[in-house]
Amino acid sequence: MVAFCKALGDETRQRILEILQTEGEKCVGDLVDAFNVSQPTISHHLNFLKQANLVASRREGKQIYYSANQENIVECCGMLFTKFVPTQINLQEFVESEEVKIVDGR
Repeated sequence: MVAFCKALGDETRQRILEILQTEGEKCVGDLVDAFNVSQPTISHHLNFLKQANLVASRREGKQIYYSANQENIVECCGMLFTKFVPTQINLQEFVESEEVKIVDGR
């Protein structure tokens, strides 16, 4: 869970995961095109995500394709949820609080 939180502690890694989840499998070159950073930087972030078991990779010829490890992402989110969310949540109270903010313009 600590590795998961560290991996998500960087905006670039968050965006990489988002792209892999929404658009599917990508190679490093595809991801470099989506960011204003170098190929070694993207490779570093992908390695970080791979070490945290949040992405999987497969080789096809000279290309390596990365995909989100959805099963592990869900498991880590679930562990965070069970550890930090109160056992009794009154969702209506939260909704009412957000409605007040909207009405008050906050």
